[in-house]
Amino acid sequence: MNPNSNSKSIVVYSTVWCPDCKRAKKFFGEQRVPYINIDIEQDAEAMAFVEKVNNGKHIIPTIVFPDGSMLVEPSNAQLAEKLGLQTKAQRTFYDAIVIGSGPAGLTAALYMAREGIETLVIEKASVGGQVGITQTLDNFPGFDEGISGAEFAERLARQAKRFGAEILQAQEVTDISADGPYLCIRTGDGAEYGTKAVLLSTGARYRKLNVPGEDDLIGTNIHFCATCDGAFYKGKKVLVLGGGNSGFEEGLFLTKFATQVDIVHSSPEVTASQILQTKVAEQPNMTVTVNHAVKAFKGKNKLEAVVVEDRATGESKEWHYDGVFVFVGLSPNSDLVKSKVEIDKNSFVVTDKTLMTSLPG
Repeated sequence: MNPNSNSKSIVVYSTVWCPDCKRAKKFFGEQRVPYINIDIEQDAEAMAFVEKVNNGKHIIPTIVFPDGSMLVEPSNAQLAEKLGLQTKAQRTFYDAIVIGSGPAGLTAALYMAREGIETLVIEKASVGGQVGITQTLDNFPGFDEGISGAEFAERLARQAKRFGAEILQAQEVTDISADGPYLCIRTGDGAEYGTKAVLLSTGARYRKLNVPGEDDLIGTNIHFCATCDGAFYKGKKVLVLGGGNSGFEEGLFLTKFATQVDIVHSSPEVTASQILQTKVAEQPNMTVTVNHAVKAFKGKNKLEAVVVEDRATGESKEWHYDGVFVFVGLSPNSDLVKSKVEIDKNSFVVTDKTLMTSLPG
């Protein structure tokens, strides 16, 4: 019997070291799909369940859905199909193809579709991009009481679809190439789509620290999305890296779960807006430490310590937290076109006055 058979949520049976488990959980996080994670190495009943349904084998991830169905070691394509996401387009040629479905991509799509331009939007994660995992938008014109990022993203998607734009999710563009007067777009499932014009709205990704131990713990105790992973730290102590608006906003959100949320910033002064600094200062379970740089993380399958340097004295310290959330800036998602169009020294795509790249179309 499934020990969580009465759950109304997706249940992921996993371990902390399993790469396929990390991939599946990342997929659910990107799609903003809530799930319950159970570490079978810490739960004998869950271990027995996994063995039973897999004929005595420890095959993970084993994922149980609310309808009682199950997927074992599923690919992202299988997960997308199970969630009912559209990953294949209805046609093979479009007037315009938008790569990326953040606010910029969806806004462009709805404007084009409204003018009768056949438009396809391709998104490798979930519709809305990073705005979709933002807790609250307080400064967007027209929403005087604020709006959740997820709802804002859903509204934009519905608006684009209303005018006829087609949107693919969980589908990654792997190549763009010239094909006579047209452009050819290839996706991860091997499909090809022709178009007259491509709009790059691929946005940016959270920047890593690139310090020792970071890669080993990403997805386990090091995270880049409080909305996705904050709930795993109920009653625990977390550290937020970054003294900008993102660090302060996400830190405030994490207080919904964690009993202690501390912020560390490598420079002598934080850069978050004054209103956010005031909100953080009012929280009894938040502290801010400046002029301290994280130099390494200790621990293989679990975070054991954060190695920090006091930049004023050079003193090295070890801090102990259950989890770390990193918000130290963004890097442009330009890898797709780096070898095809002009790129500047910071990896941003260079355009002319009409916002066209060095590759026509």
